[in-house]
Amino acid sequence: MIIAGEASGDLHGANLVKALQARDPEIFFCGIGGRALRQAGARIIVDASQLSVVGITEVLSKGFSLLNGISLAKQLLKSLKPDLLILIDFPDFNLHIASKAKKIGVPVLYYISPQLWAWRAGRVKKIKALVDHMAVILPFEVDFYRDHGVSATYVGHPLLDGEAPLPCSNRDHRSAHAVVIGILPGSRDKEVIRNLPAMLSAAAVIQRRMERVKFVISQAPTVEKDLMDGIVAGCDSGVDYRVTTDPVSDIFKECSLVIAVSGTVTLEAAIWGTPAVIIYRVSPVSYWLGRALINVKHIGLVNLIAGREIVPELVQQNASPDNIARVVLDLLADNGRMEAIKAGLVEVRGILGGAGASDRVAEIAMEMLKSQ
Repeated sequence: MIIAGEASGDLHGANLVKALQARDPEIFFCGIGGRALRQAGARIIVDASQLSVVGITEVLSKGFSLLNGISLAKQLLKSLKPDLLILIDFPDFNLHIASKAKKIGVPVLYYISPQLWAWRAGRVKKIKALVDHMAVILPFEVDFYRDHGVSATYVGHPLLDGEAPLPCSNRDHRSAHAVVIGILPGSRDKEVIRNLPAMLSAAAVIQRRMERVKFVISQAPTVEKDLMDGIVAGCDSGVDYRVTTDPVSDIFKECSLVIAVSGTVTLEAAIWGTPAVIIYRVSPVSYWLGRALINVKHIGLVNLIAGREIVPELVQQNASPDNIARVVLDLLADNGRMEAIKAGLVEVRGILGGAGASDRVAEIAMEMLKSQ
């Protein structure tokens, strides 16, 4: 049984399913996920798009769906009693399911750690009690868990398992006719609602101040098309844009820079060597509660891994259209700064290591299955 509640987890879960199927084609997979897991052959009982939320107050708007998903997952766990439960990120939901698994004797492999080192570190006690093994994707996480007595293995980052990006120096992001800027508004409806209007307004400012510029807007598969269409239709008519559902890697290949909502996609941009401006806007209540709980200096994974600010971050009121436009225009006008950012991104990619995360997790899963 496998549970991935968000778009990135769905993709990484699908790659893990494929790696396990390569080792044993008879393994049956079911659980919670999205299109990628379904295409990989997993039987999905709840679609992840019904569960994905962002921010503390936003949880309330999907409260019924979350509770219903937890109930269905627990029922499936009890009736099926799988040989292994694989949980992917999505901690507040997944730890409920881990608790049920513990009670009925189902071993738990947790792949992609909650960011306990950033906030709510006390949850490590719950993980120690409920999880048999952690497969972590950031190098410093393994020491965090081992220091707390949790069995953990660093497997590398699954984003490196895909198509190998070309080094920054070997790619020319500028098309023959214009500078291309990517807009990545997030994989959740609430993220898009909170962030895309400001991003589009910033695009309008950039369009007025810069010659020959185009925008590519990414629509994640977990975001409602009508929602995206409605927000984009209300943007400034002077913006030269297109909306795409293509993989974000295709966007990175053609862009000089991306404006991205904080999340896994910003690390993917780093792996592709594409400079970014990271923004993040949530509800005021979520923001102030978050400020009280979060104990790290940066919100972007790129900057967290590097231990310093490599790419700019604009959070909450600082993520205004004028501020976003100003930072983007300043970067594009400063070749030295852009090259420094690209060098920093190469450094981050080096820290993450090479490909093979899915295979490493599959080996751990197979060992856990054999030990039953």
